Amino acid sequence: MSGTRIVLDCGPISAPTATTIDEIARLQLAARRCGCRLELKDAGLELAALIGFCGLAEVLRVEARRQAEEREDPGGVEEERELDDPPGRELQDL
Repeated sequence: MSGTRIVLDCGPISAPTATTIDEIARLQLAARRCGCRLELKDAGLELAALIGFCGLAEVLRVEARRQAEEREDPGGVEEERELDDPPGRELQDL
């Protein structure tokens, strides 16, 4: 079992806590003792931030959850104005 990669799907974890990090760290330790490596898949931003806050980012391998790309609305028009013009000034000038 040496060198085996174990993937932990973190997608269902919606509100990670310190207990969550503790359990993941224990899994990582057990995997290393067996000669395996633990990788976290679909970790949300909150989980990744909490792992970083705990100082475990280098120890726990995190594959960030991919976000869908934001797209512009077709046909959307943005009004141009000078930076010093306050919003709504166009109506006052009429």
